[in-house]
Amino acid sequence: QVQLVESGGGLVQAGGSLRLSCVVSGRTFRNYVMGWFRQAPAKEREFVATISLNARTTYYADSVKGRFTISRDNVENTAYLQMNSLKPEDTALYYCAAKSTYGTSKLEDEYTYWGQGTQVTVSS
Repeated sequence: QVQLVESGGGLVQAGGSLRLSCVVSGRTFRNYVMGWFRQAPAKEREFVATISLNARTTYYADSVKGRFTISRDNVENTAYLQMNSLKPEDTALYYCAAKSTYGTSKLEDEYTYWGQGTQVTVSS
């Protein structure tokens, strides 16, 4: 059983920063491609960022490119999402997800395991 636990969300003013963490337990973390997704109220869940097994490849949604950075620590079994220059439109429930098949992906259907989410609220 793979478990993902997110943390680091909170309330921040526009222009501020937050760092989300996702601790993975139960299986070998380095075997999973990791992704971050988010869901704003009354909207569908959307892709934010993904990172390959060895962290050499990353992809970002256009809306966060240049402001967010995804990373991973294969020793600490943790994925991170550093969020800078936050905007009110970044307000959402942020989920991390793990993909057991090869290759990064922006498609949530390709991710097998999901965390419960951590709330990020950006005030204007």
